[in-house]
Amino acid sequence: MTGLLLLCLLLLFQGQRSSACPHLCSCQGGLVNCSSRSLTSSSLPTSFPAWTTELQLHTNLLTTLPNGHLDNLISLRSVSLHGNPWVCDCGILYLRAWLLRQPNDLTSHLGVNCSSPPSLRGRLVVYLTEEEVLESCYYWYCDLALASQVCLFVFVVVQAALLVALIVFLRRFDRLSKEARRTTEESLTAGEDPRENEYSLLKDSSI
Repeated sequence: MTGLLLLCLLLLFQGQRSSACPHLCSCQGGLVNCSSRSLTSSSLPTSFPAWTTELQLHTNLLTTLPNGHLDNLISLRSVSLHGNPWVCDCGILYLRAWLLRQPNDLTSHLGVNCSSPPSLRGRLVVYLTEEEVLESCYYWYCDLALASQVCLFVFVVVQAALLVALIVFLRRFDRLSKEARRTTEESLTAGEDPRENEYSLLKDSSI
């Protein structure tokens, strides 16, 4: 019984959250205005009310949209996404696919232009081919792979240098140990004669 009550409260709480106006946005009727809020892809609201019919996200700092971010807005009829510095790499594939699924009379693709990479700057996201987007991804992955290889090479070189230094130290320590052992043995051997010499001197002096 307690578990059922908690489940009902959780569903009620989630329902209230889904119908609440997102932080930093203003809502009126079915309009959710999040434009000109300096929103980035990380500060973008995690969700929008299910009753949203018009969503304004223009003139922000968005470079990409999280996967599935707009899929639950089944009542959506208008979206403004222009005026954002969209980065047309692998992260733009969701937005491109979403725009392609929209009806022809929905003008949400207008002004959604690539800001980078330079080879795609100014291009409309909706008209990009997958090959063009994936090509920009390959460059990014190649740079990452190259950086990883360089770091791995540096790590191996440092490990090799430490190993050589350890071997040199151990050999030097072994040599010093042998010299110290030999010196100690010589000192002990030489230490037996002085007593005999001292006894002989005392004996001679007594005579």
